Amino acid sequence: MADLTLVTGASGFVGSAVARAALARGRRVRVLLRATSDRTNLAGLDVEEAIGDLADPASLARAAQGCRHVLHVAADYRIWVPDPDAMLRANVEGTRAMMRACLDAGVERVVHCSSVAALGLTGTDAPADESTPVREDGIVGIYKKSKFQAERVVREMVRAQGLPAVIVNPAAPVGPRDIKPTPTGKMILDAAAGRMPAYLDTGLNIVHVDDVAEGHLLALEHGRIGEGYILGAENLGLGELLALVAEQAGRKPPRIRLPVAAVWPAAIVAEALARGFGIEPMLTRDHLRMAKKKMFFSSAKATAELGYRPRPARVAVADAIAWFRANGRLR
Repeated sequence: MADLTLVTGASGFVGSAVARAALARGRRVRVLLRATSDRTNLAGLDVEEAIGDLADPASLARAAQGCRHVLHVAADYRIWVPDPDAMLRANVEGTRAMMRACLDAGVERVVHCSSVAALGLTGTDAPADESTPVREDGIVGIYKKSKFQAERVVREMVRAQGLPAVIVNPAAPVGPRDIKPTPTGKMILDAAAGRMPAYLDTGLNIVHVDDVAEGHLLALEHGRIGEGYILGAENLGLGELLALVAEQAGRKPPRIRLPVAAVWPAAIVAEALARGFGIEPMLTRDHLRMAKKKMFFSSAKATAELGYRPRPARVAVADAIAWFRANGRLR
């Protein structure tokens, strides 16, 4: 019988893709879910459920028991949150608790899903890589800080306690089953629906969610303990990406490119309204701070060491738009 693999965050966008990739390899898969988790992304999958929460270490210990491998994908992925401490508890302390559970259960190998948000940027059009310097006091936004701190926890536990962990740093995943949707998915959806008449002069690395999932399994099978691997695909200026979305959606691309300073007052108002009405703002000051540097990355290390071969961004965008259409999100 195949070895048991635990996937945390398996009801989510990336996590469900990781669970599918593990099943495709013939693995037995256990998924960590809250009792209230939306099971839509797991419909029809032959998985064993473990009910738990990153805030409940005892439930993590039960979930990890008997597992040979753990793929830790669970995280709170939002650019803006009304309570930053809650995100730190989930992403940092939740990761610490999950890694302790893996050590206690004698898990043979762990893949921790970090993010390129935890890495440094070059400040130019040149792509960053795993060795690009990063300082915590230069990181913008609570999500990025939480992922940086969580990755630091994992690295410290590798060094000090022998945690058998490999780290992956996905770029901006795009594709099917983005049910919330994620911040990147929402941008794709808004652009496809014609709700983005203008854009900022910035850039990001777009990657198909199924390639990110494949990268997790490649890291599990071939990654070096304590090493990190960027899982990206194609670096695109935001204008290029929106033109690609418009082409796939049958719309005209936005032509107005705005300077960051011009949008700053709108971000302040959007955040104030979000706090007042309990809604997520379409634009925040952290969005604008992040836009000042292009989030371009190289996946050369993953290609060389893991055999990682991502498909073009065009395919990821097409699959995302097709899924949004098929599921009534885009008319």
